[in-house]
Amino acid sequence: MKHRKDDVGKSAARQFDVPRQIADHGVVGNLRTMALVATDGAIDFLCWPYFDSPSIFAALLDPEKGGAFELVPQIESARPLQMYIPESNVLLTRWLGQRSSAEVVDFMPLPKDDDTPSLLIRRVAVTRGEVSFKLRCWPRFDYARNKPKVHLKGGEAFFDCGDFTLRLSAAVKLKKEDGGVTAEFSLKAGETLDLFFDCSDGDVPDKQAIDGILHETIDYWQRWARRSSYKGRWRSAVTRSALVLKLLTSQKFGSIAAAGTFGLPEAPGGERNWDYRATWIRDASFTVYALMRLGYLEEANAFTHWITDRTDAARQGRMLIMYALDGSRMEEEISLDHLSGYGGARPVRVGNNAVDQIQLDIYGELLDTIYISNKYGEAISHDNWNGVRKVVDRVCEVWQDVDAGIWEVRSEPQEHLHSRLMCWVAVDRAIRLADKRSLAAPFGRWIEARNAISEDIWANFWNEELGHFVHCKGGRDLDASMLMMPLVRFISATDPAWLKTLDAISDKLADDSLVMRYKREDGLDGDEGFFAACSFWFVECLARAGRLEEARINMEKLLLFGNHLQLYAEEFDTRGEFLGNFPQAFTHLALISAAFYLDGALDGKFSQWRP
Repeated sequence: MKHRKDDVGKSAARQFDVPRQIADHGVVGNLRTMALVATDGAIDFLCWPYFDSPSIFAALLDPEKGGAFELVPQIESARPLQMYIPESNVLLTRWLGQRSSAEVVDFMPLPKDDDTPSLLIRRVAVTRGEVSFKLRCWPRFDYARNKPKVHLKGGEAFFDCGDFTLRLSAAVKLKKEDGGVTAEFSLKAGETLDLFFDCSDGDVPDKQAIDGILHETIDYWQRWARRSSYKGRWRSAVTRSALVLKLLTSQKFGSIAAAGTFGLPEAPGGERNWDYRATWIRDASFTVYALMRLGYLEEANAFTHWITDRTDAARQGRMLIMYALDGSRMEEEISLDHLSGYGGARPVRVGNNAVDQIQLDIYGELLDTIYISNKYGEAISHDNWNGVRKVVDRVCEVWQDVDAGIWEVRSEPQEHLHSRLMCWVAVDRAIRLADKRSLAAPFGRWIEARNAISEDIWANFWNEELGHFVHCKGGRDLDASMLMMPLVRFISATDPAWLKTLDAISDKLADDSLVMRYKREDGLDGDEGFFAACSFWFVECLARAGRLEEARINMEKLLLFGNHLQLYAEEFDTRGEFLGNFPQAFTHLALISAAFYLDGALDGKFSQWRP
């Protein structure tokens, strides 16, 4: 892999020829799907009706073909601002000019039941002067492969693609234009206009009813946010991260999407453009851990039920690394070659062929989640424990196998340290759970396997010459996944061997507070960015090592890399601009974990061995 270049001060993200940067977005959702709302008022990404449904708006990935819902106030030299209604997922976008100002409130009401159709509401208001607006709504169905037929009726536009029909209701004159509609209208100070987007043909609520729906939506999110037990430093960032994780949760299934988007590139103009609208065992397990730390047991229990259903269905204990949100197999990866890609990054992919990879680390994340859920939440059932036993028995058989590793590289499988480590976690947590709950288990065989894995890690992944652990058996490279070693309590955070490894990671993979996953060939074109989750892991490792001031400074620096709404994508480029799918659960859960431990450590609340 080539080393990253500074590009003479230019940000890799800013080299993208795109109308809207990834970071210039907020998100709204309804626990079914998620819409990205740009600071210029455009909704340029939305899959309908679910996270993993085909897109209806994807102009973020192709400004010419993707589809969008654009709403532009005609205010000269307006200053755009975005904020969330406090402790909610209701988004406010404002434009401030010399003589006038306007705002849009975007939100998606929470469905009352599975039969309630999804709904997007955009409330337009003028707060000063008089403002003219231009509206253009041009959905493109099935990942922009189908242009809808448009029918106008009164103040409503119907977009028909055959399978279903979407409706835009607005008390303005709509005009058909190339598979979409346009409108121009003006409002004076104090006037509002509600835009109602759904797939229903029922009555449209009046202004008073929408007032009530807006109030209910804000109240839902604020009540949920107030349930958090976290009162420490960086509470605003922790609360926003928790709201993001909740927003990525499927209300119907209890599963958790890794991110709200597909196809956003991890490298400028390259091929690392994956679909993250699925439940990764690893990401979702960490998410549950983060939510439980904040006191959200309901979400943890719902996911635990979902995941233990997967263990019951696993053949001979073998699980897939990811599943569709409904628990079925993730769809086969295909390339959407008709889309130009974000900044020309192609191919744009949906589905994910990594589903067929062997990644042994998932068993550790799975068992750690089940252990923690049983410790603080509901006790595991007899049938589910039998499913877990099959999984652990399989780990005892395959822990020495080669695999693709945590980062899903598409090169030759190897024996990875992180995979070996998480196999140790899987067996260790199963032993702990069986002992705590007095569950039937083959303790002798499991303890023997746990000890063998530990001895293997020290014998084959500690390099005496280099003075640090290495990422694979027989290798010499570092990998930021090693940062999990003290976090899962395999090694003391102050063990000299670990401190040498931590310093090596700081020297070789970090640029101040930003940490790369690795620097080696991985079978793909393009250079790696700085991985946001690893950067927060680094903070937590520093804190657990007792280097609290260094950890605190790094934490403050990382918080500066969030966007204007405290949202994060998967990676950063050399200037800290966003790369990868957005918003990214992995990043937000790592932020919560780092804040939780560092805050407690600064207050002297607990020792390094606290989970």
